Amino acid sequence: MTQNRGCTITLEPLQPLVATPCCAHLVEPPHLRVASALPGEASPRTGSSSGNPHQFAAAFASLQGDTLELLSYLQDSELVARFQRGCGLFLIEGAHHGGPGRTRAPTGATGREGKPRGRTRETWDHQDMNSNFQHKENGSAAGDCSGPQYEVRNKIFYFLFLLSAAMGHEVFYITCLPCIHWNLDPFLCRRLVNMWTVVMYIGQVMKDVLKLPRPLSPPVVKLEMRVDAEYGLPSTHAMAATAISFTLLLSAPSRIQFQFEVGLLIAVTLSSLVGLSRLYTGMHSILDVISGVLISALLLFLTYPFWETFDHLQLHSIFSPLVALSLPLFLSYTYPELDHYSTTRGDTTTILGAGAGCSVGYWVNQQLGQTFEPQGVLPVPLPALTADALARGVARFLVGVAAVVGTRQVVSTLSLKMLHSWYGVEKGDSSARRRREIEVPYKFITYTSVGLVNSIVANRLFVLLGLL
Repeated sequence: MTQNRGCTITLEPLQPLVATPCCAHLVEPPHLRVASALPGEASPRTGSSSGNPHQFAAAFASLQGDTLELLSYLQDSELVARFQRGCGLFLIEGAHHGGPGRTRAPTGATGREGKPRGRTRETWDHQDMNSNFQHKENGSAAGDCSGPQYEVRNKIFYFLFLLSAAMGHEVFYITCLPCIHWNLDPFLCRRLVNMWTVVMYIGQVMKDVLKLPRPLSPPVVKLEMRVDAEYGLPSTHAMAATAISFTLLLSAPSRIQFQFEVGLLIAVTLSSLVGLSRLYTGMHSILDVISGVLISALLLFLTYPFWETFDHLQLHSIFSPLVALSLPLFLSYTYPELDHYSTTRGDTTTILGAGAGCSVGYWVNQQLGQTFEPQGVLPVPLPALTADALARGVARFLVGVAAVVGTRQVVSTLSLKMLHSWYGVEKGDSSARRRREIEVPYKFITYTSVGLVNSIVANRLFVLLGLL
């Protein structure tokens, strides 16, 4: 301490120099720090030069958690209920009463951090073993025969989405797909049936392997009950609609003259309507529909380069009929078993049988040299929509549908009688057809016959009647 003219000056001991943001020039440059760090040694600001395993593990765990949270959110039944209400479909309050053991989160509940909560883990575990079959909380309860009680406030959306949903049912496949064969081009129908068979089989198997439940009711209104015992993800309606629409879009330019942009708009519109209809009917979550679309898109991308090769083998190989019949039948018998009865195995056998019959039929037509494909230089113009062409088209449709439906009825009746007699099933035992040894052969034989009639018989019948 020094005194000078009445002023006192205190000298404190010197402190070690510490770098601060305002004196960054006194700190070793970052590039020198990094360069001087030993391999694997963390630097003060940039961390490890070779990466810290713990940091990577933490980042991966965080990403995994965020992904699972997003998937759970997209699977939430409340999102489906909001879409229904936005389209004018409301569940009547008090119409449903939860049964014992129910673990559904309250409507409008939020999870941690105030975020909308998806399906809780308790709910996933509650439904995991056999989806909606054991826990009749969807649509109507186990003892409720009155069906779902709801109010429709927008009839336009109601009929639009019900019609769109019908495009994924058997009635559509058994009428509209053959109609392309009878009135447009058998080549296009063959492509559509091939892709439809592939995507539907993969989608059905994925459902019964993943075993993810359908949306809960309440809060969702269930407008369809036949497939409620099936699992949810992926939506095979969305898969089929995407596959059919875009297979037709990709195959048609080489066969028929049309404006591609218009075809693209139609394909997007139809596939979107079918996907949204699965939300409106309460049969699928948003995750189910998105997954169905993406899986179909991936299958189209992976198979597209091989379509021409497969066409050649399907029509010209001597082994084509054998493979077309034996492989689908094998896949039908080896379909994954569930702990309860579901319509998925029967529906899958129906699809595989129809695809097998069509494939054999197209091979037979090729060998006979009568494929009924458009004549002239391809691509041909679209047929003119005259009164005579319209009348002939309607007549072919009616005759073809009568032939296909008649075949289905006759063959299913005869095959069931033969199988019941073979296995000693009592007459009137309707539950017997759920057994694999009866369900698989009866459906496969029936729909293989339907495919053969569609591809071989129908066009020759049109020629006899003067309709072609």
